[in-house]
Amino acid sequence: MKRLLLACILGASLIGMANAAIDTYEFKDEGERARFRTLTEELRCPKCQNQNIADSNAPIATDLRREIFRMLEEGKSNAQIVDFLVLRYGDFVLYKPPVNARTYLLWYGPFALLGLGVLGLGVLVLRRRKGAKNSVQAALSVNERERLSALLQQNSQDSK
Repeated sequence: MKRLLLACILGASLIGMANAAIDTYEFKDEGERARFRTLTEELRCPKCQNQNIADSNAPIATDLRREIFRMLEEGKSNAQIVDFLVLRYGDFVLYKPPVNARTYLLWYGPFALLGLGVLGLGVLVLRRRKGAKNSVQAALSVNERERLSALLQQNSQDSK
């Protein structure tokens, strides 16, 4: 029984190791290796929300690393590789998308919302101040003040 359990555990661990593949690429020199590392760390995985291509284990990230290696072997520049990936997957693969008509909301939206919030807060404060001022001035008319005085005098005489 112990041998069967040990065999099952060993088999399960080997299955896990079979799925964990490590990318190994042969580079011409250290400069090309550094370019590969820089590109894979600067580009976002299209499947993963906030993980770069170098750290992702998603199949698409593996394909992208292989594609980047292929383009480096062809002698393409970093800009050409990034342009190819942006053309294929959109600005999502960039951690810092460019400022253009499609990304104005992304870049300037938070500042616009902050400005609207400050403006709304200012309007609210001014309305409350104006409302408090008007409520104090219009709190009692002359007739109401005379009636209140009379009631207070009557109350003070009744309590004596």
